[in-house]
Amino acid sequence: MKNLESLIRTYNDFPQKGIAFKDILGIMQDPEVFRELILKMSSNKVIKGSEAIISIEARGFIFGSAISLQTSKPMIVARKPGKLPGELIKENYYLEYGKSTLSIQKESLEKFNSYVIIDDLLATGGTIECVANLIRKTGKQVVGSVTVIELVELKGRCRFDFPVDSILSI
Repeated sequence: MKNLESLIRTYNDFPQKGIAFKDILGIMQDPEVFRELILKMSSNKVIKGSEAIISIEARGFIFGSAISLQTSKPMIVARKPGKLPGELIKENYYLEYGKSTLSIQKESLEKFNSYVIIDDLLATGGTIECVANLIRKTGKQVVGSVTVIELVELKGRCRFDFPVDSILSI
């Protein structure tokens, strides 16, 4: 996609020293590029082959909600601790710079059997792996993952036994 990479800024040493944070918010400031990106992501075969979308907090929500609207597929959210009411399933995961937890409302997974995981960035793969584990805990299937950016040198996709499609690999 033209202009996509030019809209992504890198902030070194954020959120901690040694991390090169990729900020995708510039994409939303260019409606033409954002629209083209959503159309490209929405046409992905793993999205077409899923019953529902699971978006990861927080920037994954931006892309997941737009893809959900474009594809008429329901969107479920994976959120950080203390953000969701009701009965939750939870899983811990490790980031390049720490440990965290994601939760999904148990009842939101009851209606659907196959899911695609949407996020803005694939780095080491810990966040997507966490969501995949949550889905599988309920006996459901992960058909794949779609991200905007993949940091290839971190080899995150090697953790998965399902297809991963990244629009931009850097």
